[in-house]
Amino acid sequence: MLGHRELTMRDYAGILKRRFWLILASAVLFLAIGFGISYELPPQYVSQTLVLIEQQKVPEDYVKPVVNEDLNGRLASMKEQILSRSRIEPIITRFDLFGGNKYTMDDRVDMTRKAIGIKPIPYGQSSRGMPGFFITFKAQDARTAQQVCGEITSLFVSENLSAREQSAEGTTDFLKQQLEDSKRNLDEQDAKMAAFESKYLGRLPSQEPANANTLQALTAQLDVATQTVSRLQQNETFIEALIAQQPQGSASIDPVTGKSETVDAQLKEAIRQEKEMEAIYTPDHPDIIAMKRRIANLRAEIVHEPSAPAKAETAINSSDSPQLQQLKTQLRAIKLSLASAKQDQARIEEKVRSYEAKIESSPMIEEEYKQVTRDHETALQFYNTLLTKMNESTMATALEHRQQGEQFRVMDAPNLPDEPTFPDRRIFAGGGLAFGLFLGLLLAALLEYRDTSVRNERDIWAFTKLPTLAIISYISDLDHPDKAGKRFKLFSRTPKPIESVRG
Repeated sequence: MLGHRELTMRDYAGILKRRFWLILASAVLFLAIGFGISYELPPQYVSQTLVLIEQQKVPEDYVKPVVNEDLNGRLASMKEQILSRSRIEPIITRFDLFGGNKYTMDDRVDMTRKAIGIKPIPYGQSSRGMPGFFITFKAQDARTAQQVCGEITSLFVSENLSAREQSAEGTTDFLKQQLEDSKRNLDEQDAKMAAFESKYLGRLPSQEPANANTLQALTAQLDVATQTVSRLQQNETFIEALIAQQPQGSASIDPVTGKSETVDAQLKEAIRQEKEMEAIYTPDHPDIIAMKRRIANLRAEIVHEPSAPAKAETAINSSDSPQLQQLKTQLRAIKLSLASAKQDQARIEEKVRSYEAKIESSPMIEEEYKQVTRDHETALQFYNTLLTKMNESTMATALEHRQQGEQFRVMDAPNLPDEPTFPDRRIFAGGGLAFGLFLGLLLAALLEYRDTSVRNERDIWAFTKLPTLAIISYISDLDHPDKAGKRFKLFSRTPKPIESVRG
């Protein structure tokens, strides 16, 4: 009847009434099949443990951790190492996981890997990232699942400790080697710097301001010495002119080269002249300073030559007049002062030339000095940076050895599952019942589609498009020879007799 005309709710109710037992039988049958399959499948027990991630006990402001890799990355790396065959095979052998002759060791390793589950705790509640993760293991026995889950958890905890210690030690060893290389480089730069400073001592760019100040002071001293020499030369010329105007004695001796005066007499004369000059000039006057230097030289000469015989010769002729003798004495003192002043002038000029040469050579040395200094500063900065990192790495390594760094702590020990997680008999029963109902409805719809029986006037109109004239009541006592033969011909399209016709 289905597909021949539009059906109403009354038609659907009639179909359900006619095919109720077929639908019920299909649902009950597949419900039983679902239950049976759930009992035939091997049970799967899941044991679970919670591992929390504890941060290091010492604040990071004091000891910076060496291992800063993202925890998800480290967890994935540890998972690959722990799930390697060398780690999994001993566990399979010890607990006889997935035993049986039908599985090879490679198959058992793959099945064990699939049975291990690692699920991170979601982000959000921890500001530092993943606070922990779950480890699960699925086995056909509850006790085996618990024991293997505990073994896997122990591997993760020990692997984390070992990996962090190895990373810290490796970092420390690497920094130590780099620090030694940097120290050698710094020593070489120190040696280059010392050799350069020793080679160009006094001409370094850093000494240029001091050299300029010293040159300025020496220039001032040279001006004073030049003025002193000029003044003494004028005095010498003036005294010589006065002596030339005086009458000369027959036995006069040259006042400069004469040896008639002893050193003691010269010292007395110098002291007397110093007193006369002090009465005229200030103590810092160049003439006073030159005279004091001459007195010191005469005293040193007396000390070094105490036994030298005094010369009886005299530089002044006894026949000279007292005024001439005084002029000659003054001329001799002026010549001595002039000789000393010229020596001072020459010495200052030599120093001025030396400092001028230093200042002139400074720009040429500056470029080389910059290169040496730059290399030295770079080496020193790199060494100090490595030294700081080395100290931090050493403290972090000590922290890991004392197990005070980041650790995995087992919060919940692996549980012993009470019921298997697979198969769930309720799900299998519900699935069988749903499939049976669907199949029963599908069969009922198919049978109704192939059924061409006419049961009411709407069916007549659907087949003939003619109005109904009369209705013949159904006579139940009449024989139906074909009814028994068609009991098992559910899919036959032979038309059935009309049960009733309404006019």
